[in-house]
Amino acid sequence: MVSQFAIGSGASSLGRHLRRAGFAVLCVLFAAGAAYAQTLPKQVPQSQSAEPSLTKRFLKKKTTRDPNAKMLVTANEMIYDTRNNRVHAVGGVQIYYDGGVLEADKVTYDRVTNKMLAEGNVRYKAKDGNVIHANTLDMTQDFREAFVDSMLVETPQRTRFAASRADRTEGNVTVFSNGVYTACEPCRDDPKKPPLWQVKSARIIHNEGERKVYYENATLELFGYPVAYLPFFYHPDPTVKRQSGFLPPHINSSSRVGVGIEVPYFWSIKPNMDATIAVVPFTGQGVLGKAEFRHRLVNGAYQIRAAGIDQTNPERFTVLSGNREFRGAIEATGEFNINKRWLWGFDGALLSDKSFLNDYYVSRTRLTERVSQLYLTGQGDRSYFDMRGIGFYGLSELDVNRQLPLIHPVIDYSYFFANPIMGGELSYKINFTSLSRREADFAPTSPLAQLALTPAGNSDTSRCLATAANPATCLVRGLPGDYTRFTAQMDWRRTVTSDVTGILFTPFARVRADAASVNTNTTATGVAAFTTGQEDNLIRAMPTVGMEARWPFISVHSWGTQTLEPIVQMIVRPNETKIGRFPNEDAQSLVFDDTNLFAIDKYSGYDRVEGGSRLNYGLQYSANVHRFGLVNVLFGQSYQMFGQNSFAIQDLTNTGAQSGLEERTSDYVSRIYFQPTGRFSFVTRFRFDKDDLTMRRFEAETSSRWDRLTLSTIYARYEAQPMIGFLERRNGVYQTATYKFHDFWSVNGGVRYDLERGKFDLATVGLTYTDECFAITATYIADYTNLITATSVHKFLLRVNLRTLGETGFKQNLGNQVTSATPTNP
Repeated sequence: MVSQFAIGSGASSLGRHLRRAGFAVLCVLFAAGAAYAQTLPKQVPQSQSAEPSLTKRFLKKKTTRDPNAKMLVTANEMIYDTRNNRVHAVGGVQIYYDGGVLEADKVTYDRVTNKMLAEGNVRYKAKDGNVIHANTLDMTQDFREAFVDSMLVETPQRTRFAASRADRTEGNVTVFSNGVYTACEPCRDDPKKPPLWQVKSARIIHNEGERKVYYENATLELFGYPVAYLPFFYHPDPTVKRQSGFLPPHINSSSRVGVGIEVPYFWSIKPNMDATIAVVPFTGQGVLGKAEFRHRLVNGAYQIRAAGIDQTNPERFTVLSGNREFRGAIEATGEFNINKRWLWGFDGALLSDKSFLNDYYVSRTRLTERVSQLYLTGQGDRSYFDMRGIGFYGLSELDVNRQLPLIHPVIDYSYFFANPIMGGELSYKINFTSLSRREADFAPTSPLAQLALTPAGNSDTSRCLATAANPATCLVRGLPGDYTRFTAQMDWRRTVTSDVTGILFTPFARVRADAASVNTNTTATGVAAFTTGQEDNLIRAMPTVGMEARWPFISVHSWGTQTLEPIVQMIVRPNETKIGRFPNEDAQSLVFDDTNLFAIDKYSGYDRVEGGSRLNYGLQYSANVHRFGLVNVLFGQSYQMFGQNSFAIQDLTNTGAQSGLEERTSDYVSRIYFQPTGRFSFVTRFRFDKDDLTMRRFEAETSSRWDRLTLSTIYARYEAQPMIGFLERRNGVYQTATYKFHDFWSVNGGVRYDLERGKFDLATVGLTYTDECFAITATYIADYTNLITATSVHKFLLRVNLRTLGETGFKQNLGNQVTSATPTNP
């Protein structure tokens, strides 16, 4: 809920509590700025005016009554007192009027004053759904005004008001004397027990016309204990989803910026438009200004965010990108529907430096990069189109952004023909990519370059340049200059089942053509050792035909079914041409495993195309056992039949080297999947050396749920691949667990252990309580491999949520230990 409060005698008390830095501080700040977390405003048609509809909604609750409404009274006994001109309804009284229902043991109607007095077990359900419980209820005949003793109000939003006395006037204003408000359900075992949280106030005023609840001389209680005193504050009533006012405060703290307290102000401009503004004083750096504007239109929505600070102590960021006086950012995102099939959008950012968003908690989550893009997307019944321009901005202190490409643009289009062609499925896809890069991006392939120290910094590129970058010690992940490529590919495949043997034959064909223009800046430092070509116009083509055969042997038993399936795939095609002349930007990731064993082209992108004729073969076994789940095993290998092996011919990125495919006979790959129940699953992947069965790559992942306990384990071991930049073996395990030890309480945690170095590099632990009205989460994170600041980071996060009042939080970096002093480049 949005709250506003008066700054008065409580302000000094707030300051004293803040200096104590206890849990009560959060509660004080929470109550001071109690608010609800607003959502995007609902869409409003352009043909309607937003303001009149909002006003109409307010007035409707205040004035709409049926002048022709009739009153229906049922009771065990009706007594007419002609002397005093009164009517008494006694025993099981029920009165229905204009959507409201009044129930009581006895109701007396005074014909002179037109008032009713309800006594004994009074229950009144109003037209809006609110339910009032009271000992006595004195109200007018039309239910517009009332006086209540010892009452309880239950709203449809599951909130409760209680008071020793309540007065209702003008049909829309209720004043609760000695009132209590809470959104918590009463304890089932002990209804008299205080709720988890409640607000006690000398007077609570609920103005239904304004849809606000005001508190005078209020106290916030948690677990029955007072934690905050507020002379005056208010929040929207439970029916309101968004309203102008202060949002819950958040506290952020770190050694470099100090302590900052953020109390944003939310401005509901229109039902489809709002803004959030905050002025955040940081004890170590000055005042940060933040603003966010959101606007929903008929066909979409957009938002703009801005933040900035003039730092008073920039030297705290020595050797880091934040060592400057002014720091700031402007971000904008939006997405709009053109029609039911097409949409376009944008996401952009302009930053003063790499670490501003994370240093000042501007982003909701910690980011490692910021991607700006402008895109157009279309989705048909059998087609898909996507075009986008992309700019990358690395937020790690180790990133050199001049080495990251600017894509202008990349276009993908695919189409599947509806009718069979020659009895099979015909499809085609197109890719167009155009990009540029200002500086070369190098990576070391030998310990000589890896261990080089240079005043230019500890980035991979600086190390390579320090050792006179050459193909013997380094590779090039990206060349400086311009690169444009157009690719068109057509695929056809058909599956035929033999009536005699049951073998599934799948003939397939593919035709692909690439055209590219390359303009490399060979004068850039270190580039001349890798390429001498400056301008190059390239064309290549790759026709492919092949056949895949699967012969499943199925047996059915009393205990289940099992399937043994030999698989053979033969691919015939010419050699790949112009290897190394086509820059490799999107096909550098190559992992040979079960997922691409039977892929026609094992490269991950378009810049490389697999050539040469190949035979892929394997054996797959599946078993479905009653009450014991599913088992699936795959084992296979690939063989270069004839022609040139593309994976044995490296480009500037050395893609294919040490992949297990670089020799005529590949390494063995395998997969084992086991799921005995819906609560447990296990999958593992292997790659074994073809000669001595040495394990080159191993992955294992398991997840399980045991009543209140959930476990997940990931283990990976990858042998060193120095030719593609991985000079050391990577070997580690990551374990996470969640245990719900109570209906409302749970604890979770995770650890990542580097088995090669023999130490933990990541640890998290969290404690969470969640019920129908209250939630609190405390999390501690220790990250020793932080890529953003190149330091080890210890963080503590606390979030508290009171339903209908809002959520507040506290974040603190407990300490940053520099692991490498790295001069930074923009």
